[in-house]
Amino acid sequence: MSIFEHHIEVPVTPAEVFGAFEDSEKYATWWGPDGFSNTFEIFEFRTGGKWKYIMHGPDGRDYPNESEFVEIIPDARVHIRHTSLPRYDLKISLDRTECGTLVSWHAVFENETFAEKMRDFLEGANEQNLRRLAGVVTPSI
Repeated sequence: MSIFEHHIEVPVTPAEVFGAFEDSEKYATWWGPDGFSNTFEIFEFRTGGKWKYIMHGPDGRDYPNESEFVEIIPDARVHIRHTSLPRYDLKISLDRTECGTLVSWHAVFENETFAEKMRDFLEGANEQNLRRLAGVVTPSI
């Protein structure tokens, strides 16, 4: 298995960050790397809920995705299992800090060969994704 960890601190409360997850319209604006947009077909934001969406790439290609929300703890944690290829588990924790919220991103890919081959892209995409999230929860920054 290959593990990817990324963090970003944002100057808002965990509840405000969590709001960017539970609001499907907000979620669709920040999910994915720079240049990508999303169309959510199914968005059942609850533990055990399904999430089916299409990522629209800047190259004009569409990338269908399916996931499930394994665990959701309001204002604290979102655990997503990406059930379409490439399969991975993503645990996102929201920890209160003196300055706001530390968003921690912990992804474990099932296919180590794929993950290692794509490591540079995936690490860059994860960082972009977190920056996009930060831009949604702190639009004045």
